This record gives sequence, C-alpha cells and structure tokens, in this order.
Amino acid sequence: MVLETFGALFHRICFHSLTAPGRPLRWTIIANPKAGGFSIFTRWKKHCAMLEAYGKKAEALPARRDGGPSRCSGEFGKGGTLASYGLVPTSGPGHAGKIMKALVDEIQAGLDAGPNAAGAPFHLIITAGGDGTSLEVQNVLFYAPPAVRSNCVILRLPLGTGNDGADAMELDQALDLLIIPTRVEYARALRLNTVTPGKGPFLAFNILSVGLDAFVTHMTNKMKGWMPGDSYKLWVDIAALFYDTIYRVGPMEIRTFDEEGRQQRSFRQDVLLLAVGESGHRTYGSRKMILPDDRNVCILRQMSLFRKLALKGLFNTGGHVDKPEALLFNAERIEFQGIYPILAQMDGETVLLEPEDFPAAIELTEKCIPVLKRQDR
Repeated sequence: MVLETFGALFHRICFHSLTAPGRPLRWTIIANPKAGGFSIFTRWKKHCAMLEAYGKKAEALPARRDGGPSRCSGEFGKGGTLASYGLVPTSGPGHAGKIMKALVDEIQAGLDAGPNAAGAPFHLIITAGGDGTSLEVQNVLFYAPPAVRSNCVILRLPLGTGNDGADAMELDQALDLLIIPTRVEYARALRLNTVTPGKGPFLAFNILSVGLDAFVTHMTNKMKGWMPGDSYKLWVDIAALFYDTIYRVGPMEIRTFDEEGRQQRSFRQDVLLLAVGESGHRTYGSRKMILPDDRNVCILRQMSLFRKLALKGLFNTGGHVDKPEALLFNAERIEFQGIYPILAQMDGETVLLEPEDFPAAIELTEKCIPVLKRQDR
C-alpha cells in the first residue's frame, strides 16, 4: 500500500506541475521500495504528510491537460495501478538503469516522430530512492544523445539512507521544485579513468574519492543486508582504528590541473583520503561536510591514530578545513599514482584500484545532467 499511496499522491502533484510550461509533460517515477523513505515507518509517515500537503498546494495550479505518465512506466509496470501513476518500482541492482535506458529510447522516438523538438513531450524523471538509484539513472543519462538530455530533467528525491546526491535535504524542499517556477540547469559529472583497458571509466555525480572513506563505503555496502540502520557511522569509527592495517597508506604522486589544462600543483604525500566534488559545498556519508566551502577538492594527509580520532567528528561541521592535515583547493583534473592498492568510491559504489591501474585521473566532465533549479536563484 505504501507505493500505491506514494504514486497516487505524486501523480496528483505532477498533474499540476509547473515544470516545462508550454510543453506536453510526461513523468516517470523510478522508486526503490526498499529505500528508507518507504520502509522506515516514521520516515514514511512524515513523507506521506508532506505529499498530502503539496498535493493540496498543487491543485491550486492549473491542470496539465497535456500531462501524464510516460509510455515506459506503463510498459515496465505492465499496465497496473502503479503504472497509471507513472511509478515503476525497482527490483534490484541494475534495474533503475534498465528503466532509464527504455526511457531514453522513448524520448528519442518522440523527437524522431515530431517535426521539431518543441512539439515533442518533455520528460520529468523522478528518482525515489537513495544515491544508488539516482547513480544508475544518471549513468545512463550521461551517455544519452544531447537532444535527449535537452528534452528531459531529473529530480532526485531524498528517500534513501544516504541522500547526499539528492536535490534537497528534505522531501518538502524537493517537492517545491515541482510547483514553483523553475529553470533547467546542467550539472557536471566526475569521471575516474585508469590506464588498465576495460577498467573504467567510472562516473560519479556528487563526490568521487579514494582512500579511507571509500573503505568505509565499501564495508557499509557489504554489511547493509544484515546490519540494521545506518552503519556508515559505525564503520567510520572502525576505519579510524583499523584502516591502516588493512590498506597500507603510502606515498602518492599527485598533479592538479585547471580548466585550461595547465598544471597547478605537483606534490608527493602520504595520502589518507582524496575527495573531489562536482562542485564545492558537497557532503557524503549522510551529510558529512567534506567540502563545506567553494573548493571542490579535499586531501587529508596521513596522521596518527590519535589525530584521526580527534578529527573525525569535525567532518560533521566542516571544521577539518583549518587543520594542518587537510589541504583544500579547486581543480578540474587530478592525476594520482600510488604504490599500494586503494579503494575508490563513486557516489556509494566502490572499485579497488591496483598499482597496475596507475596513473589514474579524476576529472570534471562537460555539463551534461539536466536538473531543476528555482528561477529566483
């Protein structure tokens, strides 16, 4: 009943949405039924009340007579009740990506059928889950033809355990974007390349990092099936104690470049953590403020166990930026090379980098992901 209620309430809002005025509107809600926003009763109760309130606000707006669910949602939903709302539940890893691939084909078919793009439907893609769901959808969208990307927009709802890549911290803030005047902006992605053929590229859309936090993410993912609640915080504590005994922290050669391709920095450090954001003011690990200001790169040098324990709480507030172990700056591309295996994480998904994969590079891509922004900001 939870998904049916969610779908019905969201359909009500979308039917009055101000997204892409003057264009026929099609919406698709890709929902992970296991996400905490659905499965944890207290959170679902809160979200349901928000949806009810915004449904009433939406009904004060004109109805979208040319609006309705996408064809894709009907096909994946097999014509059931959820499909009539435009909602498609995911059934496991990789399913959100399959749904998005079908949706890309539908958008392209609409463009091919019309005399010009202005007459084709505009697609509102809503991810209702956590960072994993939106990562799968955006990975597909990244490789879609430019004409497809210019005729759709994604809205990432904060309904998972980790919502650092969502468009708002709370659901009501995201719902605002459907019933107020908005514009479409294009966000960039982060790409990790290695020298090993077939290993990469890997994409992220919030933060891409290597080192200690990637280990925390890796262990959180492994334990997610049987460890209740948010185990990320527990693994932060464990990693502070034992990370160095599992992954050796050694010297890393690092070079940084600006948007013109000019080298900015070159240094050799024992690096505990390297995090690169799509921009500054980015969080990960359920709102840990790793990039609290305009700078999009943070490097933490290796430190003693005592210093790790002393500093780990500062990531909640961004207080680490003034400590001697932290180095923050802006860069478009970071090339790095180490002598030991090290984990990398891309918005919650991990990969092990071996010495033969180096040198590796993290770089910002062109603007590619259409997202909703308020017109008054």
